[in-house]
Amino acid sequence: MSPELYQKLLTQGGCLDLSSRAKWRLSGADRVRYLNGQVTHDVRTAKATSTLHACVTNLKGKIEGDIFIHVLGDSLILDAPEALRERLGMRLERYIIADDAVLEDITEDWKIWHCFGKMVQESANVDFINAGYRIISSQRVGLPGSDLWHPISESKPTLPSSPMEAEDAECFRILQKAPISPNELNSETFPQEAGLEKETMSYTKGCYIGQEILSRIKTTGKMPREMIAWQSNSTQPIRNGASLFLAGKVIGTVTSQTLHPLSGNPVGLGFVRQGQATVDSELLVDDEVSSIPSLVKITALFNQ
Repeated sequence: MSPELYQKLLTQGGCLDLSSRAKWRLSGADRVRYLNGQVTHDVRTAKATSTLHACVTNLKGKIEGDIFIHVLGDSLILDAPEALRERLGMRLERYIIADDAVLEDITEDWKIWHCFGKMVQESANVDFINAGYRIISSQRVGLPGSDLWHPISESKPTLPSSPMEAEDAECFRILQKAPISPNELNSETFPQEAGLEKETMSYTKGCYIGQEILSRIKTTGKMPREMIAWQSNSTQPIRNGASLFLAGKVIGTVTSQTLHPLSGNPVGLGFVRQGQATVDSELLVDDEVSSIPSLVKITALFNQ
C-alpha cells in the first residue's frame, strides 16, 4: 500500500468488495431460538438496520467461524468468510433437528460492498434505496461503516470510491488490528483471546455450544493466549507462523504481517501466552528464512 492511499483511507475512508463472502438465509418460526443456541451473541437483539457480529464455537468454546447477522423480514441473513462456506454451512445445518428452521445458501444471489469513514455518508444514496438495495450499518475494519447489499440480477451500483485491491485491503485490515479467519480466528482460538469479547459475546443470553467453557474464562480471566499487535524497527521480512521468543522461551506466534505504508517496516498481529508479555515488551522472532533473528515490540495487548 502506498503512503498516499493509506492517508486517503484514514482521512476520507474507502470501500471493500465483500461479494465473495458466504451468505445464508435462515427462516422458520424457530430461527432466532435455534441460532441463539449456536452463536456467542444474543440473536434476539439482531436488527434490520445494523449487523450483529458473533462467533460460532465448538464444544470446547473455540472458534469455528465468525458471522455477521442482520434481519430481513421474517428471516435472518448471515455472512461469513468465503473459505467457510461449505464447512460452516454444514456445521449450522447439523444442529437443525426438530427446529422449524431452514438454512438456505444465497451466496450467488447477492453482492456486498462495504464503505467506511467519510464514504459511509456518500454510500447512503437514495437511488440505492429506491433500487431495492439494502444499506446496513456494520463495522468490518475497526471503523464505523455500512454494508451495501444488492442483488446479482441488478446492475452494479456506482460506488463513491473504487473498491480497494485485495492486497491493500489485507494491509489495511492488519493496520486496523482487525482479526480475521483463518489467521487469528480458527479452531485454536477462544473469542476472548482475539479481543472479541465485547463485540461478539453475550453472557446473559443463555446456553449455546461452548458456552460453559467461555463463561469460565469470563469468571476466572484465565485463557491460554492473548492477541497482540507488534511492530519492527527493521526492514527484514517476517513471515506468518514465525515463533516469538522472550528470555529464550517461545511464548507466541506471528499470525498476520504487512509492511507499514509510512515506515516500510513490518507490523502485524500474533498471539502470546497470557501474562508473559506487556505493551513495549521486545520479542525475538525466529524466522527460518534468515539466520539473524528479528526484534519486534508489542504495541497492543487486546485483553488489557
